[in-house]
Amino acid sequence: MLVDFTTLPEESRVWIYQANRSFSEVELEEIRAKLNIFIENWTAHGSDLQAGYTIKYKRFIVLALNQDVNKATGCSIDSSVHFIQQLEKEYNVDLMDKMNVSYKQGEFVAHKTLSDFRKMAKDKAVSKNTIVFNNLVNNIAEFNENWEVPASESWHGRFIK
Repeated sequence: MLVDFTTLPEESRVWIYQANRSFSEVELEEIRAKLNIFIENWTAHGSDLQAGYTIKYKRFIVLALNQDVNKATGCSIDSSVHFIQQLEKEYNVDLMDKMNVSYKQGEFVAHKTLSDFRKMAKDKAVSKNTIVFNNLVNNIAEFNENWEVPASESWHGRFIK
């Protein structure tokens, strides 16, 4: 059951998929329509899942699930991963690679491989104050408070001296 992302409880589980490029307005419209259909039909052992999504900076797809209604199961998580993989193929974009880093350069969101980010940290092209996206947050409360943070407050900080 599709609900507005902003109405989900703060304890709702989140999954964040970052794209290696920004989506165009046309792509975003299509992706929103596909997400609406997917979430409306998303189930766990035949029971509806109360879920929503948001798309941030034209490149982060954030799925959220109210586990107080029904919990995600292995099969339901597999179906969401399969859905994201379909989007990857259809839009020729990488959404699943966790070895990539996104960070802000002013208002622009940059995307680098982890090895390139490490090199940038070593060369002082990014600092402990660089705003990074911590896609390891687990729920909406963490997403709201700890997703967009200075590198020093995230796992990224280990690369910055």
